[in-house]
Amino acid sequence: MEPLVSICCITYNHKEYIRDALDGFLSQRTDFPYEILINDDASTDGTADIIREYEQKYPEKIRALLQTENQYSKGITNPSGAFNFPRVRGRYVAMCEGDDYWIDPEKLQKQVDYMEAHPDCSLCFHSARIITVDGSLSDKRMRPYPESRTVSPGEIVDKPQGYAMASMMFRSEIIRKLPKYYVNCPVGDTPLQLMAAATGYGYYMDQDMSVYRLGAAVSWTSQGKLGDYEAKQERYCRQMEETFTEFDRVTGGRFHKEAERAARRIWYLTKVNTKNYDVVMDKQYRDFFKELTPRTRFYIRFEVCFPRVYEILAKIARARQS
Repeated sequence: MEPLVSICCITYNHKEYIRDALDGFLSQRTDFPYEILINDDASTDGTADIIREYEQKYPEKIRALLQTENQYSKGITNPSGAFNFPRVRGRYVAMCEGDDYWIDPEKLQKQVDYMEAHPDCSLCFHSARIITVDGSLSDKRMRPYPESRTVSPGEIVDKPQGYAMASMMFRSEIIRKLPKYYVNCPVGDTPLQLMAAATGYGYYMDQDMSVYRLGAAVSWTSQGKLGDYEAKQERYCRQMEETFTEFDRVTGGRFHKEAERAARRIWYLTKVNTKNYDVVMDKQYRDFFKELTPRTRFYIRFEVCFPRVYEILAKIARARQS
């Protein structure tokens, strides 16, 4: 029987985490068949051995593609689109990277039930817990909205807070032909959300059904902080602006205002990340400043008003972490 859902997972040096992800996939209780598609990008830490172990144990569910050469280093920045999406057989696609995991065994069933009953819904997602690399749960959550609700296509494009990748389920029809803005985007979640917005509305479930691992050494966020951070932020901002510009073009300007504002928000957040506080505190960007968490706003104001005290406290915090 053909699977109704294809779980797409990409991994690279996730030896310490991949069992959590695989166990979360296999724990799903559904009244439909599903498949698990994994692409490992030539891990060097033994991740592939663990995947082989699971594939041999569950050959009817797991289909692994284990690269022998690292594809990211060859310029393939979105391995899901290159290696997992072409193998998808399901009507729906559920995403989860190898360092994140699911904690609700009925996650897939809940999302499929909603999408089957609402054919105009193109994206279903939910809240997520956050865990640090040392294994401790944070009090922070990825919770873009305070309650379960429908989300308009325009809201999917222009939103103050991102959606957890491991929470996303969408219809496989949107990935049969990948647009240029997906292929060229430096991240994988944003273009998928844009593709979904172009074809329907979203539904948010206010339930923690997955865990986002914060600070994993090989995560995109952690890798982005290495080297010339400011130059990387500028490049990221430019690439994301190109993503939204191309999306705006191919959708005929239907989301022009939302795409323009979303690109501007990313530009603003790069100024936050690089501590360009003259821009961050400028009154013309007050709306974006208000979107920051209360904690972030407090630290920015504290550093601006008391820079010497802030630096002393920052040094103490870094010393404790080392």
